[in-house]
Amino acid sequence: MRKAAGFTLIEVMVTVAIIAILAAVALPAYRDYVIRGKIAEATSDLSDLRLRAEKWFSDNRSYQTVPASGTAAGFDTSMTGAKYFSYACTAPTSTTFTCTATGAASEGMTGFVYTINESNVRATTITGVTGWNSCTNRWINKKGETC
Repeated sequence: MRKAAGFTLIEVMVTVAIIAILAAVALPAYRDYVIRGKIAEATSDLSDLRLRAEKWFSDNRSYQTVPASGTAAGFDTSMTGAKYFSYACTAPTSTTFTCTATGAASEGMTGFVYTINESNVRATTITGVTGWNSCTNRWINKKGETC
């Protein structure tokens, strides 16, 4: 008599169960890792905007357009190549500005908002994303991180 070759149903089911458990652990960790990579765009670009603002201020003694009008920032606020965030800067007075990076919904960054101002105060507002915290005095870069 020949012995049957192959796998039993139990062996296949155990293998499927092990793969499912590994996927249940790995996929959320991978998603958080991808989000952290996207956040790097916001923090880098906001730092760049702050440098532009300071250069403008050193040349014009104001963050606003010269002559000052409304709350428009005088410095270049456009960010080429931005994919995961949209950027906006306002200068409510000649000596203050705030730049904001708002997460793009189409890239899975809904609820992530990062800001920086003339005093280099950095803030994070995260809404509707489980496990992520907001902070009024620094940028949050990882899930579970606090002020």
